[in-house]
Amino acid sequence: MLNLILFGPPGSGKGTQAEKLIEKYGILHISTGDLFRYEMGNNTPLGLEAKSYMAKGELVPDEVTIGMLKNKVNANPHVSGIIFDGFPRTIAQAQALDSFLNEKNTQVTALVALDVPEDELVSRLLNRGKSSGRADDNDEAIIRNRIAVYKSETAQVFDYYSATGKSKLIPGVGSIEDIFSRLVTAIDEAC
Repeated sequence: MLNLILFGPPGSGKGTQAEKLIEKYGILHISTGDLFRYEMGNNTPLGLEAKSYMAKGELVPDEVTIGMLKNKVNANPHVSGIIFDGFPRTIAQAQALDSFLNEKNTQVTALVALDVPEDELVSRLLNRGKSSGRADDNDEAIIRNRIAVYKSETAQVFDYYSATGKSKLIPGVGSIEDIFSRLVTAIDEAC
């Protein structure tokens, strides 16, 4: 089973590359943002719990996020693999993911991280902001803060999987096809 963690700061091209990877490998895409929208939109028990934390301005606890992820995986038992987008963000989440996948007799194949210089990320996001309608894509200070949060959160997770040789840093600058080719090479080498 091919289980990938797709990492990259905001504006690195994860969404674009995830679509191409899903098509190439025929794997299930799990985005934490999509999970939250689905669970909250359908007022599931986990969605209601997440809403209660968010209404108080608090972070949703790991166990709620992991519960949503487990629901999605368990609802798709016959997939040939999964691409995790935006998860795990902490060591505790990585350990919980590893434990859950071990229960399923599988494991993370690779963590692939798109490496893009910060000024390029800012430029991409400001450009995206012209059409995305997202307020956080229009303010350079907010963008730089989002990138800083990404760096502080994910560096540890990258190192966690690097300790077992599973982390791959992929240059995320160039044409969409060039970046995709680099990703495929790294993934195929990890299999």
